[in-house]
Order: sequence, then structure tokens, then C-alpha cells
Amino acid sequence: MTKGTATGTEHLSETELLSLLDPETLPKHIAIIMDGNGRWAELRGLPRIAGHQEGLNSVRDIMTLCGELGIPALTIYAFSQENWKRPIPEINALMMLLEQYLQTEMETLIEKGVRFRAIGRVSTLPPSALQWVRKAEHATAHLDKLILTVALSYGGRSEIVDAVRRLAQDSKAGLVEPEAIDETLLESYLSTQGLPDPDLLIRTSGEARISNFLLWQLAYTEMYFTPTLWPDFRRREALLALLDYQRRERRFGQVTHSSFPPISCD
Repeated sequence: MTKGTATGTEHLSETELLSLLDPETLPKHIAIIMDGNGRWAELRGLPRIAGHQEGLNSVRDIMTLCGELGIPALTIYAFSQENWKRPIPEINALMMLLEQYLQTEMETLIEKGVRFRAIGRVSTLPPSALQWVRKAEHATAHLDKLILTVALSYGGRSEIVDAVRRLAQDSKAGLVEPEAIDETLLESYLSTQGLPDPDLLIRTSGEARISNFLLWQLAYTEMYFTPTLWPDFRRREALLALLDYQRRERRFGQVTHSSFPPISCD
């Protein structure tokens, strides 16, 4: 778990940072909590929605970088279930921004081979926004260069509850035997079914928590927290996060070497 940037590389250019990356150990799946849009706007005396608009440029940058590096999966936390508690004008503006993004970016997603997926209780979105979400999913369903998963009206706990509910219904219908239920089976009922668990979680704006995001999937994920606000998180910041990730030793609960002396059998 890191808070900050990759030590010793902050002064390097983007080209130099790229040259340091090991293409063999890049993450297969990056998850991002895009935090700090509102603060970015407030620091500039702008309405909060301006921060969200600028944040879309960061989404484009990171999505493009993932495509260039061959990182096959990117999941972003766009709108949580708790976000419905925000002022109605802000919610309406965010839903309109979602629609505008999908309308203007649809051709770009297709050109870049990006499959768009939405997870969460998406049916609770306003009808117009939901229509564009479904349209984007349908139009890009055949693409596989990058899977862009967008969490909308999402909560990690409710995702697990929904998965358990569907599993219980199948068990009640005789489709699943209770003794057959294990982690692999339960994972197949999650909304991220078919995706590998994230290797790297990035959260911007200085907060160091996961905020009910991908609770099941983040069990062994490396976490990177940066004070950079999301609208300022661009390619160079992402490269620093990737270099920091590549310095980690991922053990998944195992021990690669032991500092304990050997046990004698004498």
C-alpha cells in the first residue's frame, strides 16, 4: 500500500518513465477511484461540475495509455450508491455528463477496440442515461482490446448481496447444490464475472480508503494512494503508479523466502 509517488522517479520525463516499465509485469486489470473532481473545481472558483468535466480528460488519457501498454482491463468508480444523496442539481448534471460522454465518445471507443461495460444497480439510472449506457454496451460488445468497466450506482456490499440473492434463487430452483457453493461459484454471480481481479487499485486526492468499491475483488490487490486530484491525474501520474506497482513483491499470502532457521530432525 503506497501513499504518494514512486520515489526517485518524480523528476523523470514521460519518455524516461515509459522506458523503465517492464512490459512483462504490467497489471492485467487496473481499478481507479476517481476522487477530487469537486475540490479541483472549488480551488479554481469553478462549479463542481467543471471538475467532473475536466476529469473526463483524465479518463481518456488513462484509457489511451492502457490501450498503448496492452493492459486489457480498466474499471473506474464513476457513481456510487451513496452519491444519490448529493444535491439533485449536481446529480442531474452528472447524469447529463454521462450521456454526453457516451454520445461523443462512442465512435472513439469503437475505433480503439474498447468494450464498454456498466456494473452496479444500473437500472436505477434515469431512463435517458440508462438508454445510452445500454446503447454503448451493445455497440461495443464485440470489442476486446480493452474492457472499460464503469461502476454506476454501485456499491460493493450490495453487489455481494445481489450475487448471493441470485445464487440462493438458483439453489432454491434446484440448479445449484448447496455443497457445490465455493468462492469460484460465488464469483461467477458477481457483476465482474469474466474479469480477473484488479492487480492495482489507484485512488486519487489523498484519501486512503476503498469506499465500498469492489470489496470481494480487491482481496489481494496492490493499492496506490496519491494526493493528486483526479482531473490532474494524467499519463505521467499513471506511469508513476505503474512503476511503483512493479516494485512490489506480490505474494498472495505466501512466503517467498523464510528468515526462520531450519528445523533440525536430530
